[in-house]
Amino acid sequence: MKPIQTDRLMVRLAELEDAEAIYSYRSDVLANKYQGWFPGSIEEVRDYMVHMPRILDVVDICFQFAIVELTGNRLIGDMGISFTGHEGMQAEIGYTLHPDFQGKGYATEAVNAMMEYLFIVLKKHRIIASVDPRNTASIRLLERLSFRKEAHFRESYFLRGEWTDDVVYAMLEKEF
Repeated sequence: MKPIQTDRLMVRLAELEDAEAIYSYRSDVLANKYQGWFPGSIEEVRDYMVHMPRILDVVDICFQFAIVELTGNRLIGDMGISFTGHEGMQAEIGYTLHPDFQGKGYATEAVNAMMEYLFIVLKKHRIIASVDPRNTASIRLLERLSFRKEAHFRESYFLRGEWTDDVVYAMLEKEF
């Protein structure tokens, strides 16, 4: 897959060399309290990268993308994309930014670029995002991008020893 480029960012499939940078912010418990993937070691991240298919659009596989700031050529975050549903026509999106780069519009820019890629290039029918309702910054981002709230599941997700709620946001291709 060719990298997706915006004014400030490049979004590309994560590579083995990205493991240390991804682990550096993903292993921070406080910064990632709402995240489902909390790697226990750099080796776990490397193992994930090694076993991730290099051909995109495989159903029920989560593809990890690196978000790279163009100015400093720094990895500042990552995005996970899973293809689901009938013939993989739906995609679930998740995103994480290093705390130093949050609140600067990078996540909005990266997610918007990925939405364009998923809807226009890959011709996906629907994109969803599953969010912990306490993650108000992520909810604001999705609403800013015109995702609509479809569901609120009570205590449906077991995360780090506690049952948490799960809110699902979605957008159809015709709404993009």
